[in-house]
Amino acid sequence: MSLNHSEQMLSDYVRMHPDEMRFWEEKVRVTAAGVADRHGAAAALEHELWRYFEERSQVATPFREAAATKGLRRVSLRNLAEYWLRLWAPPRPVPKVPPEII
Repeated sequence: MSLNHSEQMLSDYVRMHPDEMRFWEEKVRVTAAGVADRHGAAAALEHELWRYFEERSQVATPFREAAATKGLRRVSLRNLAEYWLRLWAPPRPVPKVPPEII
């Protein structure tokens, strides 16, 4: 999976801060459990990730520098949301196929 620059920066930042990583792991699990499908969970997580990105751009160096040089423009964080869902959310049960269909 390919991440854009903002997604990679956010992923690297979270990976380097254990408290942040624990928070996001739990957030991903709770979101995945509370939404019927992975697409809905990814959309909800993307929204939360953007809010986090905006908040970090006020206080954390890599985000603040990026916002100062490029401006804070809304970018997609969907690939990161989907990637974290694959990493941290429990797998969905595979539906059983009735024998008459096989």
